[in-house]
Amino acid sequence: MHKVLLVDDQKLIRDGIKSLLGISGKVAVVAECADGSAVVDTCQQLQPDVVLLDLSMPVMNGVQTLAALKQAGISIPVLILTTFDEHELVLKSISLGARGFLLKDVSLDTLVQAIATLAEGGSWFAPNITERLLGSVRDNTTANADYSMPAVPEPLSDKELEILQLMAAGYSNKEIAAALYKSEGTVKNQCSAILAKLGVRDRTRAVLLALELGLIS
Repeated sequence: MHKVLLVDDQKLIRDGIKSLLGISGKVAVVAECADGSAVVDTCQQLQPDVVLLDLSMPVMNGVQTLAALKQAGISIPVLILTTFDEHELVLKSISLGARGFLLKDVSLDTLVQAIATLAEGGSWFAPNITERLLGSVRDNTTANADYSMPAVPEPLSDKELEILQLMAAGYSNKEIAAALYKSEGTVKNQCSAILAKLGVRDRTRAVLLALELGLIS
């Protein structure tokens, strides 16, 4: 059972999500916040597996909340669940450490799967959001004559590319290990090597850079 902190300013939305997640039998909402002002303290006290965070809230919005979590050194994975999918918000959220991004019209099965994936060390971005990000990159490339694609410091091996493709699909280290018949420790070390070669700090940035470079599809 994965423990979730639910952060949304609309009580009706919180009640609905909490009820649906309870029906799944796989996720339990252990606390709720109506804005981001109490999220850091709640995370420190309850140590949830995942923070389910809305972006548009009064007092302290989702982006400010992500910044506060980052400043406090809290590494609990954050899954954005919102009605807004503007690429600027997505990129800002990613830069502040968000590990997933879904729209509120998502199915319960997908939401539960995304929560489980983040709790187990993976990331999860809705395909339409990823496509918009890539479209934005392509548009910027066309508009900016001085733009140059970032270079990969070291080439990735075929095995590393295979792992990167699974990371892009939202697989956790445990799931990648099972798929490739490797130990979880080995996969973790290979993931760290991939991040180092790409010059990024986390899996989400690794996947976005790999997509931008055309290393994976």
